[in-house]
Amino acid sequence: MKSDVETLNPTRVKLSVEVPFDELKPSLDAAYTSIGKQVNIPGFRKGHVPPRIIDQRIGRGAVIEEAVNEALPRFYAQAVEESDVRPLGQPSVDVTEVPDPAKGGELKFTAEVDVRPELDLPDLEGIAVTVDDLEITDADVDERLETLRQRFGTLVGVDRPAEEGDFVTLDLTAAIVGEEIDSVSGVSYEVGSGTMLQGLDEAIVGLQAGETTTFTAPLAGGDRAGEEAEVTITVQSVKVRELPPPDDDFAQLASEFDTLDELRDDLRSQVAQTKRLEQGLQARERLLEHLVEAVDVPVPAGIVADEVHRHLEGEDRLEDEEHRAEVELDARRSFTTQLLLDAVAEKLNVSVGQQELVDYVVTSAQQYGMDPNAFATAVDEAGQIPAMVAEVARRKALATLLEQAKVTDASGNEVDLTSLFAADADDEVAEGVPGSDAAGVASGTGEIDEGEGGEATHVATARPPGAAAPAPSASDPTAVPTLAVTDFEADDAKA
Repeated sequence: MKSDVETLNPTRVKLSVEVPFDELKPSLDAAYTSIGKQVNIPGFRKGHVPPRIIDQRIGRGAVIEEAVNEALPRFYAQAVEESDVRPLGQPSVDVTEVPDPAKGGELKFTAEVDVRPELDLPDLEGIAVTVDDLEITDADVDERLETLRQRFGTLVGVDRPAEEGDFVTLDLTAAIVGEEIDSVSGVSYEVGSGTMLQGLDEAIVGLQAGETTTFTAPLAGGDRAGEEAEVTITVQSVKVRELPPPDDDFAQLASEFDTLDELRDDLRSQVAQTKRLEQGLQARERLLEHLVEAVDVPVPAGIVADEVHRHLEGEDRLEDEEHRAEVELDARRSFTTQLLLDAVAEKLNVSVGQQELVDYVVTSAQQYGMDPNAFATAVDEAGQIPAMVAEVARRKALATLLEQAKVTDASGNEVDLTSLFAADADDEVAEGVPGSDAAGVASGTGEIDEGEGGEATHVATARPPGAAAPAPSASDPTAVPTLAVTDFEADDAKA
């Protein structure tokens, strides 16, 4: 096989491939065998039809078409490897010449495909990055203390209409044209939180225990997400949250400390750790911004168009031109970052170990609320393992750059991020918290409800009617391309 590559632009190439008859012949033989097993021709058993009879009855063009479609992905992959190009997405294939099984000849085709651009990276050692100063105020500590008090608050029933900030226990049913779509009973909800259905807060305010009302709202999730539903709610109870006073007794209840001052000191340390992690995240973002500004990253138009179409089709908004422009901007920005970090990972010789990939899969599964094994199977079946490996490599590349960077705060003080790397703070910052509560502070899971009989129970987090867990996206510019071979025209030569 002979192949040539022509660079059409920095992100697209054209491969011209010529395959000798001898290399295609095994595929032609296999095509005759396959067709012979499928057709019924009088006087011949299935699988024992001579090639010349197939040529006469079925047509030689059908044989060539099957042979070429079977062989083309293999020859394309071989041409890609020999040409040392790195394709992104699906190629556009044009078969220009096919051989005659009786006379020979060559298979010739061209394939245009988007490719990963070659980037001119700057010196990556010691990039200067400036972050905000680390400032810890009493207000920050007060906010932490207030949050902790809320964890140990109690819900006490009141005999009055519900107000914003109250907790109500609800029965809720959603129906569309008389068909019940979803329902929940005895769910606790904080009025004004806006965590369930649009218009729910307005409907609850003013209702007392035992009262019912109906309103219309779009469903928040599920197969019929976005559809208008008639929602009926019944308030079972109205309660207010009473917080424990911030004193030494509370410190002993909520932590290992004996005094409020000791607890506040510990909370101050937590604030400091959180803000150091925020500095790390800010350093990472500004480092990436610096690279994006410093490096010209041509993004293949094809992969952007494909991603925009996939996104809009999934939202059923293909005709929304304003939204299309927003999605296109986001897609181009995302691909720019990915291609840039791919080049950095390659320059730094970043490798991904099996355990690193497993850890990433487990973390991703947790984010989607899926069993890790089920998530791994779904990713594997979707052919997205290479994409996940690439994502882990990008994160490692950026972390390596951050370790080598010269990070200072706005006052010119050097910022040491070493401890953050050791603690794998990247994921913790992404979660918005520095990890689990610091030693000595109990981890509450919600308000404490005294209940009707005074027994303390945790208030559950409500699930909106029709809501479903999100599904992972299968879109990634580093996904291994799969060739979709289109039909081609060929004359049916008769024996």
